[in-house]
Amino acid sequence: MTAPRDKRWLEAHLPHRGRMNLLERVGWWDGEAIRCSASSHRDADNPLRRGDELPVAAAIEYAAQSAAAHGALLAGDDSPPCPGVLASARSVTFGARRLDDVAGPLETHVQLVGGDEAGVIYRFRVEGDGRELASGRLAVFFDAALGADGGSPPA
Repeated sequence: MTAPRDKRWLEAHLPHRGRMNLLERVGWWDGEAIRCSASSHRDADNPLRRGDELPVAAAIEYAAQSAAAHGALLAGDDSPPCPGVLASARSVTFGARRLDDVAGPLETHVQLVGGDEAGVIYRFRVEGDGRELASGRLAVFFDAALGADGGSPPA
């Protein structure tokens, strides 16, 4: 289960398209966790840039895409991407102000805390240049669990 996956696999299995597909590689994964890497944080055309910088809050999206990659791996290579909505990011702490000045790759470490057919919760950590840049928890609702308005879970 721990075989690495490249950018081509990520583009085929994540719902994120074009420049919004931020990850480059799945380095390791198992049934409960995944580690991914990216260098898109240094790209001048990164879609999350604000002006001439990439705020550290963008680390949440890198972690969310890593969680999506984990879900895709658990579903299997023949399954289509399962769209979901990032419902919340909680207990987030930042160890930097921006990401674009991180010289090396970003490394995401994402661990499944729990979930069901309606959604999942992951704990995450994003590192770069030997330091923790962001950490916290993510909650994701799957499209099938969303209400008829597409924006809130059913009561």
